[in-house]
This record gives sequence, C-alpha cells and structure tokens, in this order.
Amino acid sequence: MIQQALLQDGIQLVLQAQIQQVVVQGAEKVLMFQSQGQAHTVTVDAILVGAGRAPNIEDLNLEAVGVAYDPKRGVQVNDHLQTTNPRIYAAGDVCMQWKFTHAADAAARIVIQNALFLGRKQLSTLTMPWVTYTDPEVAHVGLYEPEAKAQGIAIDTFQVPLTQVDRAIADGETTGFAKLHLKQGTDKILGATIVARHAGDMISEVTLAMVGNLGLKTLASVIHPYPTQAEVIRKVADAYNRTRLTPRVKRLFERWLAWTR
Repeated sequence: MIQQALLQDGIQLVLQAQIQQVVVQGAEKVLMFQSQGQAHTVTVDAILVGAGRAPNIEDLNLEAVGVAYDPKRGVQVNDHLQTTNPRIYAAGDVCMQWKFTHAADAAARIVIQNALFLGRKQLSTLTMPWVTYTDPEVAHVGLYEPEAKAQGIAIDTFQVPLTQVDRAIADGETTGFAKLHLKQGTDKILGATIVARHAGDMISEVTLAMVGNLGLKTLASVIHPYPTQAEVIRKVADAYNRTRLTPRVKRLFERWLAWTR
C-alpha cells in the first residue's frame, strides 16, 4: 500500500538496485547503478543517505568503570537495564534494540525505579508500539504472524479494510486496514497492525488493551464516536464477535427466542 501511494505521488522507485558510482556534474549528481542485470543512470539534485546509527560511546571511558560494550551494538545491559557495573545503568539508543524516542522514555522510567527505588522492572515486559510516518502511516504493536508461527503460537487473525469505515470514505482516505492477531480460541490480543492516515493515533487503543490484558470482546463494548476512523477497531472486534455465534449457539438462541415469544 505504501509503495502504491508513493507511485501515485509521482515518486519513482528502483528496487533491488546496487549503486556503482556517483559523479558530480555542476549542481547535479549522477547516480550510476545496476538493476536487474542492466546498467542505469539517474540525475538528481540531492542525495539522502540513510546511514543508520552508531552508539556515541567513544569518549565515555567505559573501561575505567567496568562497563562492557560493543562498538556497534552499544552498552551491554541486562533486562533491568543494569550494565556490567551494577552501580551503573543505561537507557535509550545507546543500549537498546528499539531506537524510538518513546522507547527511550519508557526505559528511562525503568532506570529511575530500578536504580533509585530498588525496583525490579524489566525491559522485556514492555509492550512497545511503533509507527512509520508515511502517508498513510503504518503502526504496529506486538507479534507479527511469522513471529507467532516461529514461537509455535496458534493465532486467529481478523482484518477490516478502511473501505468499510464511513469516516475514511468521507475523508477520501480508504487506503488501509486494521488487522489484529488473537491467541487461537480466545480474545487475547497478541499483535496488531494498522495502516491509515492517522494510524499512529489509533494504535494506542490496542496497546492499552494489551497492557491492561483487555480482550477484543472488551474493545467491542467500547463506544467509538461516529464518525471516526478509529471505528475500524470496533469493526474488527465485531468481526470477532460474529465468530462466537457458532451453529450450536445460534440454535440455542433460536430455541430461547421461540420459547420467550
């Protein structure tokens, strides 16, 4: 969906390409690259290079205080964010796999509790959402389907496209969906992905449900203001509720209604 949105914006995508050389010609830059076994060139005004991140630890003299580190991965910490020197803690990009501002904030709160108040908070217990700020946005929390499969966890997946949400239709923003993964046979939420113009604002509702151990049945009972795009979450919950109406349950309802007439 993101690729299609980029193409509609007039952005040219060259996938699986290998840059061979860049030549500066006046104010322009000429990129020479290989793609699908053929040589190509493209002239551009500017080049943006995603160089990634490296931990800024060169001048900290960590060896002097017994703090182990890796030049590429950063400071070594345990699940309580404690370094190899038990009196020193670390938080943020310098020691964590999650390179998010909100992840660093959450880790800092763990450090404060563990270092100052004898806490035993663990980084691994965090339910961490993330958002890619494209248009539409891509928001995710919890497990993906391949991750659940790799861990031997059977799941049920429910997905509703934004084409079924009135506010998305009115806004002309129907590119996207909400997808939730449940532990098979239950309403326990294990993961979710939302693709929508405001997916980053919508994912917190699912994150709250996961942190509070609230099942999808509870989200189905939450009244969502109409019309909002967040209504897609309730629609996913409704889709789950419909699966609970098994043939046996349906027959019991029919008998009950016939008896109570």
